[in-house]
Amino acid sequence: MPSVETTSVSKAGITTSSTGERHIPSSTRPDGSVRKEIRIRPGYRPPEDVEVYKNRTAEAFRSKGTGGGVPGAEGLKPEADASKASAAANKNARRREARKKAAVVAADEQEEDKALEDRVAARGEPTVDPGNEVDPEAEQEKEAKKLLKKLRQARDLKDKKEKGDALLPEQFEKVIKINSLIQQLESLGFDAQGEKRTAT
Repeated sequence: MPSVETTSVSKAGITTSSTGERHIPSSTRPDGSVRKEIRIRPGYRPPEDVEVYKNRTAEAFRSKGTGGGVPGAEGLKPEADASKASAAANKNARRREARKKAAVVAADEQEEDKALEDRVAARGEPTVDPGNEVDPEAEQEKEAKKLLKKLRQARDLKDKKEKGDALLPEQFEKVIKINSLIQQLESLGFDAQGEKRTAT
């Protein structure tokens, strides 16, 4: 066979000559026998020489753990300085700090209150919170105002009934309770008009 100058060798071992002929050159087997040269027909490509299609998205997904990142995305830009953070981030940081300080102050106040209660309890004095002192006269006035409002509504409903308007059952119950409302006002020391009665 004539020797032909070869120009390239593929993965499958096929050599292409300068004239365009393709063949697998002869070789020697381990036992010493010789393989013949094999000619390759034009246009044939063995599976070893076929380029495998590579899906870029699938490749990126497979190599995502190796720092490949999101396909097509720019790499993260490192922050130059924490002091140049966005205004919203700074505002949120200040709020977090304020909440922490408020929680510490509240905890300190609770500890002080607890210590004060313990000291008072040790002395045997009754604990009276000055902010929660109840004025019985003020409480009576509050209750009287509530009763007066109910009495006024009941009287308005009674007037409607006398004019001939139909009342709902719950409205009718309010009208029935007029006398009991007046008695409750008198027990608190007020008359039916809400005036405080003076002791004689």
